[in-house]
Amino acid sequence: MTDDRPDFSLEELRREGLLEPVPEIPGHDGSGRVELAFTVGSAGGTTSPRAVRVPPGVSVFDAASWNGIAIDSTCGGHGTCRKCRVRVEAAVPVTRHDERTFTPAELSEGWRLACLVAATRDLAVDVPPLTTRPKAATVGVGRQVILRPAVQKRYVELAEPTLADQRTDVVRLLAAIDDLELTCDLAVLRRLPTVLREADFKVTAVVVDEALVDVEPGDTTGSRYGLAVDLGTTTVVATLLDLDTGTPLAVSSMLNRQQPFGGDVITRISATMLDPEALGRLQRAAAETLAELAAEVCAEAGVDPGRVYEVALAGNATMTALALGIDPEPLGVAPFVMSTASFPTVLAADLGLVVHPRARATVFPSLGAYVGGDIVAGMLATGMDRDKRTRLMIDVGTNCEIVLSDGDRIVATAAPAGPAFEGGAIRCGMRADDGAIEVVRLHPAAADQPAGPVELGVIGHVEPRGLCGSGLVDAVSELVRVGLLDPSGRFVPEEVAAQEAPALADRLTRVGEERVFVLHRPSPDTPVAECVYLSQRDVRELQFAKAAISTGWTLLLEELGLTADDVQQVLLAGSFGSYLSPAAAVRIGLVPSLPVLRIVSAGNVAGEGAKMVLLSLRERAGADTLLEEVTYVELSDRADFNDRFVEQLAF
Repeated sequence: MTDDRPDFSLEELRREGLLEPVPEIPGHDGSGRVELAFTVGSAGGTTSPRAVRVPPGVSVFDAASWNGIAIDSTCGGHGTCRKCRVRVEAAVPVTRHDERTFTPAELSEGWRLACLVAATRDLAVDVPPLTTRPKAATVGVGRQVILRPAVQKRYVELAEPTLADQRTDVVRLLAAIDDLELTCDLAVLRRLPTVLREADFKVTAVVVDEALVDVEPGDTTGSRYGLAVDLGTTTVVATLLDLDTGTPLAVSSMLNRQQPFGGDVITRISATMLDPEALGRLQRAAAETLAELAAEVCAEAGVDPGRVYEVALAGNATMTALALGIDPEPLGVAPFVMSTASFPTVLAADLGLVVHPRARATVFPSLGAYVGGDIVAGMLATGMDRDKRTRLMIDVGTNCEIVLSDGDRIVATAAPAGPAFEGGAIRCGMRADDGAIEVVRLHPAAADQPAGPVELGVIGHVEPRGLCGSGLVDAVSELVRVGLLDPSGRFVPEEVAAQEAPALADRLTRVGEERVFVLHRPSPDTPVAECVYLSQRDVRELQFAKAAISTGWTLLLEELGLTADDVQQVLLAGSFGSYLSPAAAVRIGLVPSLPVLRIVSAGNVAGEGAKMVLLSLRERAGADTLLEEVTYVELSDRADFNDRFVEQLAF
């Protein structure tokens, strides 16, 4: 592995007076508390001060996490992702990871990785704004459904009781809805006498499935709503639906507030194993995310949250377990066992949602520990069990789920792709936010290109700050196309670069000992370490991710006795799949080599599946049926997995 440490020595800088010496910091006896004064920035430029007291010796990252202060991280505070950047307004030691992350000027200004700063004394800490609204797919490929929601409303005008008619209030009401066999919640019994009499016995009964959940005064039959939620590891998307018409009224997305615990499910599971209180904090973070999104979509649509009677939740097995407060540890260790494949109907309030107090929440079932309810929802939306073509669905992410159908049989698996597609473990990686490069086009002989040799598409049309997942795939694909990356994934020698791509050769340089390709240089004299670049190690990260995915679908094809040539359609699901260039995906071998018109960006199919079960009881039953129709294939116990993985590494 190459050392990417910048070309400077901290000791030399201190001797030359360019960096203040770090004073000797006295140790602590482990008693008492230290105070950390956090100043948290926001995207709008405002700051929010917050002081907390913690035991001495804990990391600044943990101190923030314990107190609900979000600091960016994908590794959960283990010092590997280098994203938890903060500025400490006091001299603190510089670690080897700090040296590799920051320039000498930044180190002198107090920039450090929060997970490596021990709070041994009172400190003032500036926290940069966290991207809370990354670019995300909010809609996707779906199917038309027959509108028959579980939520029903019946307006009734009841005869008032008399001495000759002393039927109970419940009997009187249920007799007027004699086509349904209903149960009655205790909370409804508490409200029923008052509501009936104040409304002159003219009321609307609210029914969800077989339960009478409320009785409302007057005729409110035209007002019933549902909330469809895609509970993603990185991004959560919520859509408010009018259940009378099936129309989406509002949609909103935000970063999952569990992000400080780690960017993938394994780090979040590890957090619960290392800290007994982490499960409760993760559950609260999920609840806060869901509550904020529900409030946003209701406010945008002008809908009373009390008129939201049902919620559909699609998430992977770990996210679902954490949202419900179920210990996820068995999901993270062999043999990877779920507590249950199908979940009982729960109250939306149990998920932290402030909607109707007796609203029901339908949670999608899971096929396996790493093929969860979000994939079941995606299969439902795309009709994987209905289409007779050979179709491959790939949900590209940290944990990549893959589904293959030959028209009769369906098999599914999960491949450990790692955090590269989310910008994790990438030198200049970032989430899909303003300033992220999402499109890269290279022109090896740029004489006739007004945009120059490197053409970049940047989210928000602002100065590039980093590289998101789709930009990473584009950059590597383009470097392969123009001949600057060989099939093994190595940057070609300088003399070959000058011959193959003369307009780009000078961008192939080094940061320390590691070779890099400069994508964006703010000014001609900007040091390479401060540019946006793609490193040799970044290429390797993408290679490992794409090899894991292509090994997954290759083994599924073999499971059904098929070859890549038999695939008639590829569906790229999820937010990342929505923005991924099909041509780039084919060029690097992420998907089978098909004509690009057969590769469909399916978008947020998990959210579409969640909408469908709110609108149709038949589709909800279809989601349960998929558990019986799909065969889950575990890759981790395949003896040939490693050999196949190595075969798939080449571009």
